[in-house]
Amino acid sequence: MLWMLCLPNASLFLLLLPCFPAQDGGGNERPTDVITAWEGDSISITCPTTGSQNRVGMYLTAIRQKLNVIYFPKEHSPNINPDFAGRIEHSKEGENLRITLHRLQESDSQIYLCSEIVKINGRPKDLYRKTTIVVVKAKSCRALEQSPPYASPEQGQSVSITCELRSSPEDEEFYLLRTLMQPGKVLSLSNLNNSQVSPAFGNRLEYSREGNRIVVTLHNLQERDSDNYVCAEQVAESPLLSASGTMLLVKKGEQECEKSWGFYTLLVVVALLLCALVCCTLWPVDVKKYFQKKKPNVVYEDMSYNSRRSTLVRSNTYSRGE
Repeated sequence: MLWMLCLPNASLFLLLLPCFPAQDGGGNERPTDVITAWEGDSISITCPTTGSQNRVGMYLTAIRQKLNVIYFPKEHSPNINPDFAGRIEHSKEGENLRITLHRLQESDSQIYLCSEIVKINGRPKDLYRKTTIVVVKAKSCRALEQSPPYASPEQGQSVSITCELRSSPEDEEFYLLRTLMQPGKVLSLSNLNNSQVSPAFGNRLEYSREGNRIVVTLHNLQERDSDNYVCAEQVAESPLLSASGTMLLVKKGEQECEKSWGFYTLLVVVALLLCALVCCTLWPVDVKKYFQKKKPNVVYEDMSYNSRRSTLVRSNTYSRGE
């Protein structure tokens, strides 16, 4: 089927990946969750709360469309948007709210914001808690175009990801997302005037644009950069458009491999020298013991007295016969 051609081979990628250490993103930017799913699947969004007694309510909003998905008043039943009726569940986990969307549609690809309303000095105020980017992949190849589908550079090298957009620069927001190992935003562009780069990449990322084509280049790649990178475009009053992604597997460089082999070879040589030293030390002792003449374990009997006695007896006998 056509949609199967768009499906990244995530299972194979997971088997190829080593165990990478957790990435320290650093920076003060509020963390953003990235969730990818296929049409018809279910996802869950967790909204943290302060647990304050002054809380008035909590709501989940699709921020670009300014669409309230669900609102939780403090003392009343939640209000659910009719577009999500019958497809949404909610539960409380400690001080957090868990919102589950079922039977996802491509139109559910949105940027969702959890907000809390609290009273401060008697006036309500919105506190923004967490942003979640939801990418719903349609079972077709009709979203954004992205290349290459797969890249396997060595550590320290660079890779360029090309995204073909659908709209003009004045009417969009562009994202490059990590969606598999360490989900999050790598790059975000707002009307190509304001850009934000993940602290994990810092000065290792650059981008350029010609018409509707954006090229993002990642430099000095490390093993921890291995992931699935997806181009996404947020157009006003429309769902989030996304591509199938670029599967990036960063390999160790040849020099590092040679260093590793050289290190292990050195260990083997040292071990052999130690063994040889021990053998040379113990060998003369063993040889000396082996060739040392041993005293035979023999019992000697002194026959001289008996011989002399017999002789004396015979001598006496002969003398008497005379």
